Amino acid sequence: MSRFAVKVHLPWCKSCAICVEACPRKVFELKPDGAWAARPEDCVGCLQCQLKCPDFAITVEEAPHEN
Repeated sequence: MSRFAVKVHLPWCKSCAICVEACPRKVFELKPDGAWAARPEDCVGCLQCQLKCPDFAITVEEAPHEN
């Protein structure tokens, strides 16, 4: 399980692919209706996707820890 939760708010996503290009771990892919986290387990929490998304459609948060 990833240490980070990656969420894409699809109503705000315009499928520009900036997140796909910005992510050093290639977490994102594009679908016809927008970007999605195809490999969220690979996220290292660098926030490049969140910072570069022009529509503020992506959030990256620390995932809750399991005990």
